[in-house]
Amino acid sequence: MTHLPDPDRQPEFYQSVATKRFVAWLFDIALISLLCIVPIFLTLGAGLFFLPLIYAVISFVYRVVTIANGSATLGMRFMGVELRDAFGARMDLGKAIAHTAGYFVSMAIFVVQVISVIMMLTSSRGQGLTDSFLGTVMINQRA
Repeated sequence: MTHLPDPDRQPEFYQSVATKRFVAWLFDIALISLLCIVPIFLTLGAGLFFLPLIYAVISFVYRVVTIANGSATLGMRFMGVELRDAFGARMDLGKAIAHTAGYFVSMAIFVVQVISVIMMLTSSRGQGLTDSFLGTVMINQRA
């Protein structure tokens, strides 16, 4: 990870990232929830029976598309943070899919999510479990 900003010499890249990440997550949940209204209306309410599946599909597609096209979801952009790979490069489609899949696994298994949150709050780069596994990091956007 020598291509990423050093948390000791450039702490401004990691300052308040865990908090910004949480607010971005709330923003994204609200936006995805709003997007779920469309298929429910289009199916005249029948989509309510499949709401968990609809939410999962829309969430997965939303996260992959936005991360692959800007290295951040709309919530992350709103909060001024972005994902970078181990070489400091923006996320491509494959890395966006891998990161989103890791997110879904951590959300599905409570213990994994707790470990991930603890890692975000205690590691020098603020990386969660998926980030550590993939070598990605969330940083403040460059001015």
